[in-house]
Amino acid sequence: MDINPLGAGNSSLDLIDSTRLFAEIGLKKGHIFLDLGCGAGNYSLKASEYVGSNGVIYAVDAWKDGIEALRKTAAAGGIGNIRPILADVSRDIPLEKDSVDMCLMATVLHDLVRADTHETALKEVRRILKNDGKLAIVEFKKIDGPPGPPKKIRISSEELADMLISNDFHQTMTTEIGPQNYLSLFSRFPM
Repeated sequence: MDINPLGAGNSSLDLIDSTRLFAEIGLKKGHIFLDLGCGAGNYSLKASEYVGSNGVIYAVDAWKDGIEALRKTAAAGGIGNIRPILADVSRDIPLEKDSVDMCLMATVLHDLVRADTHETALKEVRRILKNDGKLAIVEFKKIDGPPGPPKKIRISSEELADMLISNDFHQTMTTEIGPQNYLSLFSRFPM
């Protein structure tokens, strides 16, 4: 697999209040965390502090250079709880059913929507989340940038809620986490 997904190489971590993000999503020691569309793994590296040595972070992306960069950064920092995985999340997520406590899609969904591959990705997220699992989505507010994608590509929090509800998720909260970004948290309806 040697593809560069839309938005490859960009990270929104520096645009948001990451302390607030991780407090709002409730990431805890021992959690199994999925950073879906992780890029070079900036969110994964930050999350590793929260899940601790008993937790696991699956960092999944189709961008080979990003996955390799994350492998090197984690190894150099002695971070052993991150598992980088090269995979096209618009096709499948190579994890077991009901295996993940928390999935984060940080400024990724708008690219999946633009490529019309979001439905498959969301079905896969539902499959791999535990019954009490949560899906956290960070997106750009539907305002003019920069930074971020053009306004016409952005997803408003209302559009996001409608999209996720139609994919059998229940919205539990939405909050601002930066001047350009919001966080929406969802739980999956039992299967």
